[in-house]
Amino acid sequence: MESATQLRKIAFLGDYLPRQCGIATFTTDLHSAIKSQFSDLECPVIAVSDRPGDYTYPPEVRFEISEQELPAYRRAADFLNLTNADILCVQHEFGIYGGPHGSHLLALLQGARMPVVTTLHTILTNPNDEQRRVFDELVKLSARVVVMAEKGATFLREIYGVDDDKIDVIAHGIPDVPFVDPNFFKDKFGVEGRLVLLTFGLLSPNKGIETVLDALPRIVEQFPEVVYVILGATHPNLVRDQGETYRLSLERRVKKLGVERHVIFFNRFVEQRELTEFIGAADLYVTPYLNEAQITSGTLAFSFGAGKAIVSTPYWHAVELLADDRGSLVPFRDPDAMAVAICELLGNESRRHAMRRNAYRLGREMIWSRTAERYVETFGRARWQHRAERIDRLAAPTLDRQSGALPPWRFDHLLRMSDPTGLIQHATFAIPLHQEGYCVDDNARALILTTLLSEIGVDFPDRDRLTAAYAAFVQHAFDRTTGRFRNFMTYQRTWWDEIPSEDSHGRTLWALGTCVGRVEKGGLRRWAAELFENSLPVVESFTSPRAWAFTILGLHEYLRTLSGDMRANRIREELSDRLVQLFASVSGDDWPWFENTLSYDNAKLPHALILTGRWTGQPEVLETGLRALRWLAAAQTSETGTFRPIGSEGFWERGGEPAKFDQQPIEAHAMISASLEAYSVTRDPLWLAETRRAFDWFLGSNDLGAEVYDPQTGGCRDGLHIDRVNQNQGAESMLSFLLSLAEMRKHESALLTERRKASSPG
Repeated sequence: MESATQLRKIAFLGDYLPRQCGIATFTTDLHSAIKSQFSDLECPVIAVSDRPGDYTYPPEVRFEISEQELPAYRRAADFLNLTNADILCVQHEFGIYGGPHGSHLLALLQGARMPVVTTLHTILTNPNDEQRRVFDELVKLSARVVVMAEKGATFLREIYGVDDDKIDVIAHGIPDVPFVDPNFFKDKFGVEGRLVLLTFGLLSPNKGIETVLDALPRIVEQFPEVVYVILGATHPNLVRDQGETYRLSLERRVKKLGVERHVIFFNRFVEQRELTEFIGAADLYVTPYLNEAQITSGTLAFSFGAGKAIVSTPYWHAVELLADDRGSLVPFRDPDAMAVAICELLGNESRRHAMRRNAYRLGREMIWSRTAERYVETFGRARWQHRAERIDRLAAPTLDRQSGALPPWRFDHLLRMSDPTGLIQHATFAIPLHQEGYCVDDNARALILTTLLSEIGVDFPDRDRLTAAYAAFVQHAFDRTTGRFRNFMTYQRTWWDEIPSEDSHGRTLWALGTCVGRVEKGGLRRWAAELFENSLPVVESFTSPRAWAFTILGLHEYLRTLSGDMRANRIREELSDRLVQLFASVSGDDWPWFENTLSYDNAKLPHALILTGRWTGQPEVLETGLRALRWLAAAQTSETGTFRPIGSEGFWERGGEPAKFDQQPIEAHAMISASLEAYSVTRDPLWLAETRRAFDWFLGSNDLGAEVYDPQTGGCRDGLHIDRVNQNQGAESMLSFLLSLAEMRKHESALLTERRKASSPG
């Protein structure tokens, strides 16, 4: 399952503070909770505005949608796609999105390429045809849907036919506040010594405040010190349409009932800190909604989690939350029942405090930090769901495609990423990232590439100039004092890695050996031979198995033409023996491998032994390499038969499960090289099939059915995430593809030559 460390960017869509409504408060609180709990996540917000331009949004709001403007929703989808959000978290309520029944939202979701998690704040039990159509499409476009009560999940299953596996129930989040005596806060509001009833939230006729007001005279008869606090501004939509008519009607009702001394209106929208103090001062919290169709109430959740005794009408959320004597329920629009319930609790302190303790204890599972964790778990499930849907839509047609001709050469991106210093490491999309500088790893691989291209007769403008630049970088990387190659260089041409990498040193020896073994021009070959000789001895002190393997590859190339070099032969034998001994000490019947973890560039380890075993006449070494490679090939095969390299998000620990993502191009190249060598020695056609399977991973035969190689730029995308391709095209990825293509073409040419010889007479 996806972890928070694998998520990078969660986008939020909905109303947002300072817009005054319940959804805005919820979206803001959820955003704050997730950002607080998972500080490494980027959390941009797309705010939906009823009055665009009128709100001064905080910095996290990156995009504003005018509620009624359909093109704005499409632009928001483009924004999300271009900024590479991993997840879109949508707050849905009827009435906050434009179009018939909020249908404008669908245009955004249809254009968004990332998985969508939608929180449903209202679920209609008797929708009309158009409401049903919009809601069904909303659920279809969502990878997962969240409801805040089990009743909501029941409605989704029974009314809308939503698969239970798509539904998550996550309680409405609440602040983590202490359990306090109400008297602690009463003096702040001038109600010390009085029994306080509280209702808060934006005022509107459906809140049922009239029911409590009508009950108040009977409550006052029994408890003359009672005061009813009505906290909240009138709903902005109501003010826009009717002004303060509704609030004035409540004030007239209070006067008519003769309870002016027992009612206090606080006509404002309060921030959380002050709201916490108001709730803290309450002896009873009252929610007198007028009908049952309320699947979620943030005010109820907040008060419940703060440890309040509650009297409520039996709307859906209240029935579920206040079950088992966690609150008192009264019929809708029944002032007499309301008065009886309130008086019973005010007069029974022990029951009231038992309710408070029960509510507070259960409320600890609802605090925002816990809600944030539950949402991030849901986001992880959504990415898996989205990936499965991508496979259904995209992968199947791709997997039916027959392996065809190899792609044509294209060197645009190689030229773009290279400058007189060498090859730049990273790119954002296809644009070189100068600030990331250079590394000897990539320049060594680039030197191997241009050497192979020269050998097989592939020419392009500046090939020789690039070869010289890469060789010069390697030369400059060598520290004669230590005999080691430095790896990382800034764009300002300063070295910044204090401890050189053993693996990068081994890769550089591989490149130098390739120049010695394959370059025809004397100057470059002599340079490579001298540097190879000077940088080889230190390898005997290395402990990295991959550094040993890379060096063995370099030694094999070097010994193609200088086979009499006794030191080179001795070091090859010594490093090969180390790999064989490592395999013998670690491997088992169920784990025929060199280490207890499969990590990166895995196929290079068996590749090194296959080469050594073949060319030194050691069948046991050869068989060890082939055995390990056969097992790796099986381990890197998906359920559909495509190549699935071990993912870099966790790798594969012995006894555990292999990470499926992020899949890296370097693994495909390593498998291609090793499989070609295995075929060369065994002539088993299964290795040719393995080679093509790994190469086709670049072309779309993979878990996402998506091209990793970019034929438009000549670059290669940096890998496969669980639900999308990493669109950046760095040097390592590009070289992995180009080296794979060079080796495939070289092998294709060799096969053609063999067939011609076999078919020629005599």
